[in-house]
Amino acid sequence: MEAESYNLITHVNFAKGFRGGERQTQLLIEQLSLLGYKQKLIVRKNSELTKRCNNLKNLEIIEISKPYILHINKIKDSSIIHAHETKALQFAYFANLLKKTPYIVTRRVDNALKTNFLNRLMYTNAKLSVALSKAIEKEILRVAPKAKTNIIPSAFSDIEVNEKIAHEIKKRFDKKFLIGHVGALDDRHKGQSIIIDIAKKIETSHPKIHFLLVGGGCDEERFKEMAKGLTNITFEGFVNNVNDYIRCFDMFVFPSRNEGLGSTLLDVMKIGIPIIASRVGGIVDIIKDDENGLLFDINNPDELEKLILALYEDHEKAEFLVSNALKSVEKYSAENMAEAYIKLYEQKAD
Repeated sequence: MEAESYNLITHVNFAKGFRGGERQTQLLIEQLSLLGYKQKLIVRKNSELTKRCNNLKNLEIIEISKPYILHINKIKDSSIIHAHETKALQFAYFANLLKKTPYIVTRRVDNALKTNFLNRLMYTNAKLSVALSKAIEKEILRVAPKAKTNIIPSAFSDIEVNEKIAHEIKKRFDKKFLIGHVGALDDRHKGQSIIIDIAKKIETSHPKIHFLLVGGGCDEERFKEMAKGLTNITFEGFVNNVNDYIRCFDMFVFPSRNEGLGSTLLDVMKIGIPIIASRVGGIVDIIKDDENGLLFDINNPDELEKLILALYEDHEKAEFLVSNALKSVEKYSAENMAEAYIKLYEQKAD
């Protein structure tokens, strides 16, 4: 479709911080900007998305404060609203009621939706409800059986690695085999306590292995207390240059307890690091066990430990997994993601 054929796409994302969903929102907006689409981005005050999208062409950024519903007039002239999270969906739904502006929603998490009248209405009345994975689509349809759904997975970020910085990070852990994790330190979601438990068990038997956890979050202090005295684990905190760290990893572990897709895995695959991840949610859509990564049962941390130690010793297996991952990740480009959304915008403009 020609960019001129769609007047104005308005993205809405009221997330507090900047996590995977916000990164994907940014990637989509960037691609549409490159293609010449006129866009608005409605966000909360002092949003990190504002900083990251501030210099894009054909994009108007509008920061609003609560209650968001009082700012529905900001969607003026919009052809379609794209809601990127739950509060944005509520905003889009009421904007549709009051202004008749059509909307689509992207749901990025596979946790249980509340079975209530409003959720059913919001997903049913959307022109389309986009899920990142089959697990998320199933959850949408459980609550709103009449919802029109489609699956569009996340994209790898393709942020260039600063090799100098990566070298400096690697030098800090000289002669260590780095097993990394990237994600919010939130045990209920990401399951990092499993990593700490494994670090305790193998500290003496495998002194070359070192665990490096990148990210901050609600369980940071608790995790540090759990790991007190361990010499084989480092909490790096929140960083902006995530891919520089991923480049330094010799292995990546992802023991999530629930996961809509796990877009971080796409960056890890693109950079070429072998992956061991939990068999849960949308992860199984992108990681095929024993082909482009290894999967384990989240309720079986002993299995994760065995897989880590086996892959640590098996360099050929690691290379095999990486080779296949590099091939399979190519379809998850930001260009492909944007093209899929453009088709939906165009379809709903007819």
